Amino acid sequence: MEFEYGYRGNSAVENGPARTALSFSPDLKRAPTFFRGELSQGTAFREAISALHDVVVSDLRYKPKDRTEYLAWVERQQLLDIATIGQQRTKTAQRIREVTEELERLRARATARLAPFYSARKKYFDYLYQRDINAWYVLDPVITVHPDEVFFECFSQDESTYGRLGTSFEVYKHVREFACGTTNVDYSQELYDEFQKIRSYKATTFEVDPSGFEVSTQNEESYKEVKIDLPDTWVRGFLQVSSAMSLPMLSFQLHPMDLHNFCFILRRHRETHGPRSMRYVLRPGQPVKVIFEPWNLEVVCRRSVYEGKEEAEVRVWGRRRLHVLERLIPVAKAFTVHLLGTGLPSFYVADLNSMSFTLGLSGWTANDWSTAGNFDLMAPRAAVDELTKRRVFEGLKENWREDPVTLSRRLDIDRKLVLGALSAYTQAGRAIYDLNKGVYRVRELSREPLPMDRLRFSNEREQQASKWVEAGAVSSKAQPSAEGTTRLSGTVREGARSFAASLVVDNDQRLIDASCECNFFKQNKLYKGPCEHILAVRMGRDHKWSFNYFL
Repeated sequence: MEFEYGYRGNSAVENGPARTALSFSPDLKRAPTFFRGELSQGTAFREAISALHDVVVSDLRYKPKDRTEYLAWVERQQLLDIATIGQQRTKTAQRIREVTEELERLRARATARLAPFYSARKKYFDYLYQRDINAWYVLDPVITVHPDEVFFECFSQDESTYGRLGTSFEVYKHVREFACGTTNVDYSQELYDEFQKIRSYKATTFEVDPSGFEVSTQNEESYKEVKIDLPDTWVRGFLQVSSAMSLPMLSFQLHPMDLHNFCFILRRHRETHGPRSMRYVLRPGQPVKVIFEPWNLEVVCRRSVYEGKEEAEVRVWGRRRLHVLERLIPVAKAFTVHLLGTGLPSFYVADLNSMSFTLGLSGWTANDWSTAGNFDLMAPRAAVDELTKRRVFEGLKENWREDPVTLSRRLDIDRKLVLGALSAYTQAGRAIYDLNKGVYRVRELSREPLPMDRLRFSNEREQQASKWVEAGAVSSKAQPSAEGTTRLSGTVREGARSFAASLVVDNDQRLIDASCECNFFKQNKLYKGPCEHILAVRMGRDHKWSFNYFL
C-alpha cells in the first residue's frame, strides 16, 4: 500500500540562548492543517516527545546471533584437524598443506577485494541512520490538530507498540492560529537530538508550519516528495488499536513510583526461562499487587488502591516494553492502566497535567497488532444504513470530538446506531477513540480513502464466516437477559458437520464472552479473536447484516 507525501523542506529546531523554536513540516498534499503556539511546559513536552521517539525506534523482535565468524572458525578448525590427521599419512600430508595454504590465500584475496564494498555499505547505512530516518522507519508520525488539543501518533518497528501524545491547549501560553485536520510531519533523528536541548528557562515555540500552504506549488524544487510502500499489516494494526481501545476494560491507577519499581525489577533481573509475565492481582479496596514471573517477585503498590467492584487476576506479557515510560516517571502525576484480559492488549495512560501519553501494548512482543487479535470483530457491530452513518460522521466533524451519548442526543439517533457507525469509521481509519477522555475524534489516517477491499478481511476466519452467512448455512437466536446483555446461540453447517456456538454481547453490542465446539476455539479461546463459527452466529442474527459496511 503506497503513500505519497510532499514536504516543503524539513522539520527543524532552532536553539538560541533564550528561545527554542520547533517547526514541523506538514504534508502539503493533504488539506491545510497547521498550528502555532508557545509551550508553557517545555520540560514535560521534551520527555513526552522523547518517549514517543522510543516507541518509533522500538523493535524487540527476536534477532538470531550472527554466527558467521564462528562458522568460519569451525571450518578452519576442521581443516586443521584434517591436516593433523594427514600428517600421520606421509603420502597425503604434503598435498593437504599445499591445499590449505592455497585456500588461505584465496580467502585473503576475496576479503581484500570485498573490503571496499563492505566499508562503503557500512558508511551508507550509517549515513541513512543519521541523516534520513525515513529509510529506517516505516512511516512519519501522524499529527492531528483539534479545537482542544494537538496529538501525535506512531507505531513501533515491530508493530507491537502504539504511542499517542496528546497536548491540550492549556499547554500553550499563546495559540496564534490553527486549522483542524490530520497530516504527517517530516521527522528525522537530528530532530530528536534537538528536542533534548529544550529547557525550562527558555521560551519554546511550537508550530506545524503553515507557510507551505501559502506559497505557489509551481516552485517544485522547494518540495520534497516522499513515497513509502507500507505493508498492509501496518495499516491494519493501526486500525486494530482504535478498535481495542473502545472495548470494556479493567482500569485502575498506579503511582509513578510503582511504575518505577516495575522498571527497576526488570532492569535488575534477566529471565532465562518462562513464564515471562506480570500478574496483576486486583482486590477491591486493597493495594494493587503485581507478581513478576518466573522469579515470583511480589510488588505491593501501597500508593495505588484498586477501586473496582470485583476481584480479578490478569497476566500480561511483553513487559520490557514498559521501559518506554521511564522518562515520564519524573513528570507524571499518575498512570492509568487499562487491561483487556489475560494475554490480551493493555494500555498505560500517563497523566502529565495538561498532556497525556498513551502506550498501547499488544498481548506479547512477538504478537503484533495486526495479528494479535481481531478486536474490530469484538467492537460494536450494529447494522447501520449509509445515510445514518454519514449523519453521525458529519455530526462528529462539527465538533471534531464528542462522546457517543452526547452525539446520540444531539443528533436524535439511537446510541447503538451511533456506536455502530463510529465503529465502522474507526475501522475505516477515519476516526479514533480517545481512551484518555472517553470521546471519539475525527482522524483521517490517509489523504485518500483506505482500500478497504484489501483490508476488509484480515484473516480467513472472517472471510469464511461471511460466506456461510451469504449461503444461508447459519441459524441463530437471541436471548436477552435481565442484566442488559444478550446471549446469541446457533449452529453453523460446515459440509456434513454442524458446530454449536454461543456468545454474549453487552448493551453496546460488544462481545464480552463466547464459546464454540471447534478446535480453533478450544486451542485459543478468544486470545486470537473469535473463531469463524462465533462470527457467523453473530452476523447471522440479522438477515439485513452486510459485512461490507466500510466506507
